[in-house]
Amino acid sequence: MNIRPLTPTYAVSPQIEPGDFAAIAAAGFKTVICNRPDSENPPHLQADAMARAAKDAGVTFEVLPLTHQTMTPDNIAKQFEFVEQAGGPVLAYCASGTRCSVIWALSQAGKQSADAILEQTAKAGYDLSGLRPALG
Repeated sequence: MNIRPLTPTYAVSPQIEPGDFAAIAAAGFKTVICNRPDSENPPHLQADAMARAAKDAGVTFEVLPLTHQTMTPDNIAKQFEFVEQAGGPVLAYCASGTRCSVIWALSQAGKQSADAILEQTAKAGYDLSGLRPALG
């Protein structure tokens, strides 16, 4: 597990395993958001299996599969509704953490400068400089 914080309440990670949920809960995360479509994963890592593991660990589990085509304003809003409703820190994961970082960066457009957004994602290990035009 490789948790990379972008803010005090939003962190991203590459693919996690069902057995990671106890440690995720112990780290204080209240909600985990799966941004990875099931079609990318074997059955033991698909959303239903992960949701069962999250429930067993007492962690809320939300599913919002993202691709380049589904990185829409509606999905950006939905992701951050999950964050606002979490009541504590949120961990979002996908294959590498990049999609979870991109959706966060897009949600910050107009709220922070592009430089600030790109600096935060770079500190977490994600070079999103190609997004600069979309960040304002």
